[in-house]
Amino acid sequence: MNQAYFITGIGTEVGKTIAAAIVTEALEADYWKPIQAGDLNNSDTHKVKKLISNKKTVFHENAFALKTPMSPHAAAEIDKVKISAKKIKQPKTKNALVIEGAGGLLVPINDMETIADLIKPDHKVILVSRHYLGSINHTLLTVEALKSRNLTCAGIIFSGEENSSSEEVIKKMTGLPVIGRIEQEPYFDQNVILEYADKFRKKLKENED
Repeated sequence: MNQAYFITGIGTEVGKTIAAAIVTEALEADYWKPIQAGDLNNSDTHKVKKLISNKKTVFHENAFALKTPMSPHAAAEIDKVKISAKKIKQPKTKNALVIEGAGGLLVPINDMETIADLIKPDHKVILVSRHYLGSINHTLLTVEALKSRNLTCAGIIFSGEENSSSEEVIKKMTGLPVIGRIEQEPYFDQNVILEYADKFRKKLKENED
């Protein structure tokens, strides 16, 4: 099995799905969202599928598709479903695999486990950071949480409007490579994703070794 990349964010609505689409396109990797909560007719898998133009990517089914747009543990309770990390089996593929988390790293999936418990030691984590008041703290806390679990962070993708001061201090304090930045685009379509995929590919390939 080839390299798996786990896309997580410093919170919700920071641009994980767009980042996942770009990484998937850049590597012509497979894509998998283990837990989808809400928007089942326009899920993150649907969104990424619309943004990908290569013919190699295979989209794997959610391990859990929950009806309510809430934290997975709460949505599962409403759906009367029990989620646990051991029930979530990574799909087998000979291709690289992009795995998209739900919300941030410590979003609960049940009373004892979080999204972080879905990340395996051999996964390379890509952290999506977006500037807002408090985002430096959230970024550094996420990096610390990854380190405390001995998980490998392959780098950061900055998303949204640039804030050079925030980005510089994050780079200095984490020492992590920056894979790239996704601007505040008016829209994202296959062509825009392709442009970013071309920009990010070299940095991502460096991480394959």
